[in-house]
Amino acid sequence: MINKSYWDKVYNIFLDLPICHRLPDRTFKVKNWYFPVCSRCTGFYIGAFSYFIYVYFFYVEYTITLILLAIIMMTPTLLDGFTQFFDFRESNNMLRLFTGLMGGVGLAILVKALKYLILMYL
Repeated sequence: MINKSYWDKVYNIFLDLPICHRLPDRTFKVKNWYFPVCSRCTGFYIGAFSYFIYVYFFYVEYTITLILLAIIMMTPTLLDGFTQFFDFRESNNMLRLFTGLMGGVGLAILVKALKYLILMYL
């Protein structure tokens, strides 16, 4: 059995990385443990990881239409983040999660399309 101090060390690795603001009011909490990243970043990770699993099993052709769709999928995340940053409104964790999911899938599409372009023209 793995002791608790091991999991504390693994958890702290995420806390030491400058990848997210990790504000407690914008982070999901399970019992007394906060997620290592905010709800929007959680959505990004889940969305991107899900897309990478999908393309592992199914062929995806990267057309200009798919790339434009990926940019459109990232737009709600940008709008949600900037309108909250400039105090136009206050978002909630579920909205952050869903915009993060869309943005994560969009970002993953762009990353895979860029990889495809680099491999095709090198």
